[in-house]
Amino acid sequence: MSLNVRPYSSNTVPASAGAGIQGSVEAHRVLRNTYLLLAMTLAFSGAVAGVSAALNLPYLGPVITLIGYFGLLFAVTKFRDSGIGVVLVFALTGFMGYTLGPLIHAYLGLANGATIVTMAMGGTAAIFFAMSAIALTTKRDLGFLGNFLAVGLLVAFLAGLAALFFNVPMLALAVSAAFLLLSSGVILWQTNSIIRGGETNYVMATVTLYISIYNLFVSLLHLLGALSGDD
Repeated sequence: MSLNVRPYSSNTVPASAGAGIQGSVEAHRVLRNTYLLLAMTLAFSGAVAGVSAALNLPYLGPVITLIGYFGLLFAVTKFRDSGIGVVLVFALTGFMGYTLGPLIHAYLGLANGATIVTMAMGGTAAIFFAMSAIALTTKRDLGFLGNFLAVGLLVAFLAGLAALFFNVPMLALAVSAAFLLLSSGVILWQTNSIIRGGETNYVMATVTLYISIYNLFVSLLHLLGALSGDD
């Protein structure tokens, strides 16, 4: 790529500044599209979860849930650069919303279940907005968190499977606490990555943020339920 060099004038923007402005505009476009799609998918997922809970639809079980999640995630990743990718994001988030229905229904059946669900929702929103605000205002590049978070999530996922299949309640609580911290970190890292131009695909950014919010909510439900003595 060649550059045309011109004498500096008050109307001339240096090439480096022009690149920075263009990058900033692109980053804000990705961020805007991500937040818009995230808001729509959260609303859709919440509606599906509400219907699933109200109708007391059956729990799919861990195997079907994992197959459905990873299968749809693979499809979203494959078609992330096309309109089909957006449709698949709604399919994924709708599916995950369905899986929340039986869980919410179970908690609402407890003596103080409505309070637990409400607190989990409020806590999830508070953490998301706090992490987003930090990511949007910090001057630091948080890209170094990526590898740490990836390894942490993998370890927590495997520990969660062990807690599920071997029925170890204390390990399950530790996994919920780990996912609470790691998901908060992912929101911070992903939003910072968008702002700095590291993430340019709003479809994948939306999925990452949605899954982090989903994990936050489920983890808070588990922890609050345990603290209340009802879990």
